[in-house]
Amino acid sequence: MTSILDTPAATPALGLAHCVHPAGALLGEGTLWSPREQALYWVDILACRLHRFHPATGGRTSWAFDEEISALAERTNAPGLIVTLRRGFALFDPGSGAAPRYLHQPEAGLQGNRFNDGKCDAQGRFWAGTMDFDCVATTGALYRYDPDGRCTRHDEGFAVTNGPTWSADQRTLYFNDTVKGRTYAYDFDAGAGTVSNKRPWLAFAPGDGVPDGMTTDAAGRVWIAHWGGACVSCHDPVTARELCRVPLPTSHVTNCAFGGADMRTLFISTARTGLTPEQLAGQPLAGGLFAVAMDSPGLPAGLFGG
Repeated sequence: MTSILDTPAATPALGLAHCVHPAGALLGEGTLWSPREQALYWVDILACRLHRFHPATGGRTSWAFDEEISALAERTNAPGLIVTLRRGFALFDPGSGAAPRYLHQPEAGLQGNRFNDGKCDAQGRFWAGTMDFDCVATTGALYRYDPDGRCTRHDEGFAVTNGPTWSADQRTLYFNDTVKGRTYAYDFDAGAGTVSNKRPWLAFAPGDGVPDGMTTDAAGRVWIAHWGGACVSCHDPVTARELCRVPLPTSHVTNCAFGGADMRTLFISTARTGLTPEQLAGQPLAGGLFAVAMDSPGLPAGLFGG
């Protein structure tokens, strides 16, 4: 397992990250680039809101929900999104005006839990993790939800889950145990949709924050947001060696996704929750959505097969 203190190289960023939507989100998360709409979706989990940002026009749209919304993916065969709400997986079409429709609630009996981060794999299956509302009890788990409605639990014992993301060759799944400050790697069987051989891959050093959301670029590098660390770091997919960092002007960095017409913009969400009044005064853009131009592209997000 590699320490995050390995010496980074020069960043591939072509400038500084700038705020494109000063939303003041309590808990920004769920960054997703939509090639269909040429827009960036993201959420404010604690405010129960979904946001959409159009870089070409600067246009912004928001939707309010009755409960937390935490992660999302576009659908392959229908308009709209699959999302994770507080208790499970649901469908929501931003263009229809209809309320979200639950598909499955795997933890209906765990009142202290909620869903957190998630993404689709290249085969159209949605992977998402749960967590303890108080970030203490190790009641969180990793689930896979299939287009045919099957839901499978693949790992458990987490207080807060984040990720996943995959290696470019689809042979490795990376998943964050945020409270413990660790990223794990699993062998990933793309055909079967299973994981095995869980192992520690990266340990965050004290004072450098903890791992939050993450993504993979076209070169296979893994990008991880630092909650409490004011940056996104980039890592070699095999050794986990830190290659570079993108600094942010606020502490709680929560998620990241590549997007833009050429997939060379890294969009980064942040949060206000957990910051003291003094910290908020010094971080006026906390909770904003940021963007930074990169010299290399990312990978398109996986689509849900349902």
